[in-house]
Amino acid sequence: MTTSNLAQRAGAFVALGVMAFASLAQAPPPSGGKSLAASAGVFAYPAKGQKPDKQAQDEGECYNWSKQQSGYDPMQPPPAATPAQETGPVRDGSRARSAARGAVAGAVIGEVAGDDAGKGAAVGAVAGTLAGGRQSRMAQSQRQQQAEQDARAQEQALKDAFKRGMAVCLEARGYTVK
Repeated sequence: MTTSNLAQRAGAFVALGVMAFASLAQAPPPSGGKSLAASAGVFAYPAKGQKPDKQAQDEGECYNWSKQQSGYDPMQPPPAATPAQETGPVRDGSRARSAARGAVAGAVIGEVAGDDAGKGAAVGAVAGTLAGGRQSRMAQSQRQQQAEQDARAQEQALKDAFKRGMAVCLEARGYTVK
């Protein structure tokens, strides 16, 4: 064998070794002495007598596969969704409608009571505007709570998909998974 052939073969072996190491290095190390699967919420028992180093390798490969399939990485979850802050009052017409209803009610009450209907309408309009603003703020708060709840549900669905994927992969490699 010539020196150039040996160099080419050595280069190929080094490249294969680097690729193998890189595939293992993509999975983050387990935290707190737990296995990678356990730190992701998946518990795997080596049902076919796999050695700890083989289990660690399988868990790393299954972790990466499940992360790719689910689009979720439990070691780097997406940032919590921040609700959009309003730049000003909501212009949904609720204050105007409430002011109009209040003015009509105030005018009727002022007329029936023998007071000035105009003053009653003015007082009713102010009260209606305040009530409309309160209703608008309550509706905005409910929309914000719903958006936060939807974001939590979406993240939980991604977590569940990741765990199912990791479990399927580990079971296919001879582990009992819970």
